[in-house]
Amino acid sequence: MTTILKVPDIGDFSNVEIIEVLVKPGDVVAVEQSLITVESDKASMEIPCTEAGRIVSLTVKLGDKVSKGSVLGKLE
Repeated sequence: MTTILKVPDIGDFSNVEIIEVLVKPGDVVAVEQSLITVESDKASMEIPCTEAGRIVSLTVKLGDKVSKGSVLGKLE
């Protein structure tokens, strides 16, 4: 079963820049494992995975901007 990975509620932040991608397709991830690091003008934070599985694909890269609900990739 394929699951779409999305940015969970990250508080008051929107359109924050991805400064680090911590996983790649083929990686096996656990719940709460960090997927990406984003940075706003206030702080940087890691965005965790909401489900366990294997990363099938990523739809984001360094420099992209994300908000709550942005698609990060697919998990199986």
